[in-house]
Amino acid sequence: MWTRRDKGLPPKPMNRPWDAVEPNRSHMAIVQIQDMGKLAFLISQNVDNLHLKSGIRPELLAELHGNITKLRCTRCGMTVSSSAGLSSCQCGGELVSSVVNFGDPLPQRDLERSFEHSRKSDLFVVVGSSLVVTPAADMPREALRSGARLVIINQGETPFDRHAHLRSSEKIAEVLPRAVKCLKRLMGMFE
Repeated sequence: MWTRRDKGLPPKPMNRPWDAVEPNRSHMAIVQIQDMGKLAFLISQNVDNLHLKSGIRPELLAELHGNITKLRCTRCGMTVSSSAGLSSCQCGGELVSSVVNFGDPLPQRDLERSFEHSRKSDLFVVVGSSLVVTPAADMPREALRSGARLVIINQGETPFDRHAHLRSSEKIAEVLPRAVKCLKRLMGMFE
């Protein structure tokens, strides 16, 4: 999308509208990890709202690049649903799209919480990220410095591959649901 914009081209037309897209098996596997009490925090660079739509609890989620379904207050940073039809926040600030464009600052609270949870983690799992876009790409380093184990599930190479304790280049939808099934078996939670 950004490459097309930089070339002066419009975005490619979507096959279906954003709000018609549903969470996939990988999203649902993350929800299962949450429901087992094993998800301390989820850091996302996706703007598609699929983590929340899948059932991830908002207090466990940092959406570093915003969310297409939310507006953010320019004054206090609070987010509200864009379907609410509001143009201003309770504090008097203007409500604008929460999606972060190049050059825009990331939501400060989400960023701070992401670094805090990275430092506290005992296992940091990267799913579907090239780990080249900062500051999110810095978070595995913070986790490693604090003694966490690093797992990377990504089809392409990342700068952290040689630091990973476990590395998978398979498709996320193949790896993550199977890993959750194994975790459930290890925890004595049979389906």
